[in-house]
Amino acid sequence: MVPESSENFYRYELLPGSSSGTEQDSFIVHGQTQTTRYRCRAGRGDPEYLTYYSVSKFVWSADIHSSASLTVSPDRAQHFTSDSVSLSCEGNSAEWRLMRFSTEDTYYWLDCSTWRTMTGSTCIINTYRTSDAVYWCESGSGEFSNAVNITVQDGDMILLSPARPVTEGHSVSLSCKSRGQTFDSIVFFYHNEKVIQSDSRWELNISAVSKSDEGFYKCQHSGRESAQSWMSVQVDPAVSRPDSSSFSVWLIVGLVCGIVLLIPLLILFCYRASKDSGFVRPVQSESANADGVDHENDCYSTLQHAQ
Repeated sequence: MVPESSENFYRYELLPGSSSGTEQDSFIVHGQTQTTRYRCRAGRGDPEYLTYYSVSKFVWSADIHSSASLTVSPDRAQHFTSDSVSLSCEGNSAEWRLMRFSTEDTYYWLDCSTWRTMTGSTCIINTYRTSDAVYWCESGSGEFSNAVNITVQDGDMILLSPARPVTEGHSVSLSCKSRGQTFDSIVFFYHNEKVIQSDSRWELNISAVSKSDEGFYKCQHSGRESAQSWMSVQVDPAVSRPDSSSFSVWLIVGLVCGIVLLIPLLILFCYRASKDSGFVRPVQSESANADGVDHENDCYSTLQHAQ
């Protein structure tokens, strides 16, 4: 799907090399530089006819070092209908557009001014109906912020999980929220459809998040279940991680230092061995003549190999 520059409209285009279709049922996206949406359909029969289009899916791409960012208040991915949600753009720009892609908007992208009023860099939305949408900020200089998925539920239960990625090593708390009912029995928390906590606690605490904690989460209580939300885990930019090239350099330095330290030890060992052998030289000579081996040259050979 490609944006039209003249209006808030997207047109679908065939992927390169697929003008006559392909027998493969998958496509790998390389070097994605913009947010876009993909969909597919199949041809069948003879003569061939085309099926309906599949549901569209987004592939988001933005500069992870961008100064632009989007914050959500309250900071959670799921909200009840009738909740008020504040979306704010932050960064080094005086001009912002808050953008939205909704599963209901098949062809159009919309900015905040289309359905609400943008006050400075903040847009207040009222989640009056069930919807799923992805939001992001665009600056006047063309920078893109992170994308945030917002899910609006009209049921009785939601999962309170962070809307933005969680930094690796930090703590995070996920909890179940009901529309006014307190939890008086077992609450189940799921990670990728597997139960990871089942007791009377309505909160799931992770003291130090790791990459393995990334995935889909949901909660369940008294037969009622929340929608699931994806929790993303990012690497802490403040933690320096040595790359493979620097690791190789340190490995070579370590080996060289080890060899340099080993040679004096071998010299000292051979010196002491030769000094001790002076008291039993006649015996060693007879032994050497008997087996044809000159043992006094053993240390010399060892040193030569070490060098």
